[in-house]
Amino acid sequence: MAYRAVAIKRWPGMVAAALVAAIVLGTLLAVTLRAEAGRGLGPSEWAAIRFTILQAVISAAISVALAVPVARALARRRFFGRRILITLLGAPFILPVIVAVMGLLAVFGRSGVLNVALRWLGLPEMQVYGFHGVVLAHVFFNLPLASRLILQGWQDIPAERFRLAAQLGFGPRDIWRVLERPMLRRVLPGAAAVIFAICLSSFAVALTLGGGPKATTVELAIYQAFRFDFDLGRAALLSCVQILLVGTAALLALRLSGRDSFGAGMDRQLQRWDAQSRALRVTDAACIMLAALFLVLPIGLVLAKGLPGLPQLPVTVWRAAGVSLIVALVSTVLMLVFALPMAVAAAAGRGRLEAAGLLGIAASPLVIGTGLFIVIHPIADPFAFAFPVTAVVNAIMALPFALRIMVPAVRDTVQSYGQLSATLNLSGITWLRLVLIPRIRGTLGFACGLTAAMSMGDLGVIALFADPEHATLPLQMYRLMGAYQLQAAAGAAVLLLVLSFGLFWLMDKGGRGHAEA
Repeated sequence: MAYRAVAIKRWPGMVAAALVAAIVLGTLLAVTLRAEAGRGLGPSEWAAIRFTILQAVISAAISVALAVPVARALARRRFFGRRILITLLGAPFILPVIVAVMGLLAVFGRSGVLNVALRWLGLPEMQVYGFHGVVLAHVFFNLPLASRLILQGWQDIPAERFRLAAQLGFGPRDIWRVLERPMLRRVLPGAAAVIFAICLSSFAVALTLGGGPKATTVELAIYQAFRFDFDLGRAALLSCVQILLVGTAALLALRLSGRDSFGAGMDRQLQRWDAQSRALRVTDAACIMLAALFLVLPIGLVLAKGLPGLPQLPVTVWRAAGVSLIVALVSTVLMLVFALPMAVAAAAGRGRLEAAGLLGIAASPLVIGTGLFIVIHPIADPFAFAFPVTAVVNAIMALPFALRIMVPAVRDTVQSYGQLSATLNLSGITWLRLVLIPRIRGTLGFACGLTAAMSMGDLGVIALFADPEHATLPLQMYRLMGAYQLQAAAGAAVLLLVLSFGLFWLMDKGGRGHAEA
């Protein structure tokens, strides 16, 4: 193997993996030990568990059900702007949750355009808070993800299968029965399981649109037990429940994502012939336009409302923006410190080290935050460590995605240049600087941009630790919304949106620009 030809030091990756495992598992141990012996789950805790599972099931089911016609339309239509639309389907992944919530309120809230129209027509208004609002927000975030996953399933059907179907005289119903329905049986369970796992660990959506006794998730219950009641035993018990729920869902998603495919083709482009009737063209166009409107309209309304007030933002918002930028940059650096040596070690044959990085999927940020609070509390004031703790937690949350991005590129580089590096006696820092980093710079830029954008828009663990005088930009925006300073909140949303996508674009462009030079 090529990786044996170059002397790769694996101990940095092992140290990084051990540190990540210590943080994730150590905080879990801390909350477990803090839980009161013999204490069980009360009625409110069981209600939060039932609501968490119910909203995750409904959100996943609706997201997948709506994504099927959208993905089908995108798979069999070619039109101007198609690539841009498919790219935009990935935007909600890095979109700050609090910005999306504000956009949804502008559309579906009491004063939103939908309820204004319903009142004008004399129809009942739509309620956006509670169960309906939580599900609506989750569908907004996960419909694009489900569409991308299902669209990939359609694209994985070899063009040769469709050509054979054309020779056999198959129509739309036959294509559905022989090719598309078997593909969906393979793809849909994995996509639904992934979205189910994501919705289980949702916090910011439940904090802003839920929160009542009948609309409290487990994550929100952890926050309430810690922030309002300072009941660490209850928070610890709920943290263990959250680990069990999300860990089980993540394992289920991983198991369902590895099903057999149709096999490889010759990667030929295909012009679909089976959906050229007027009715099918109109149906596909309607699906694409409605999905685009659902995704673009909320953000467009936020921009329209927030841009005029951007110059009049209070000083506290700009200060919070500076704090968020620092936290995002520190999180990105920490992610690189963890991910780069782990990716190198994984590419050199220590594949199990990657599993340590994937612990961030099972662990909730509030669980880690609660554990760090318990660890820090006896020796120092935890609130003084709000921003460093937030940066560490954000880095660990982004680590699974960064590793999935980086490991294949590092492995390809090691296999392609391992023999040559050994011949030139390159190893250690010199090998990293001259061989690895130039080869994977584009991948590093994408991983860094993703981490920075996710950290910039995070409204999670900072809500546990922040005091009234200090906040990140998402938390400051949430406070403005709670104080009904909606104009200032809209301006802060625009600023947060620009900074999040700006960081992602700059870092991603920095990596790709070197590759294109």
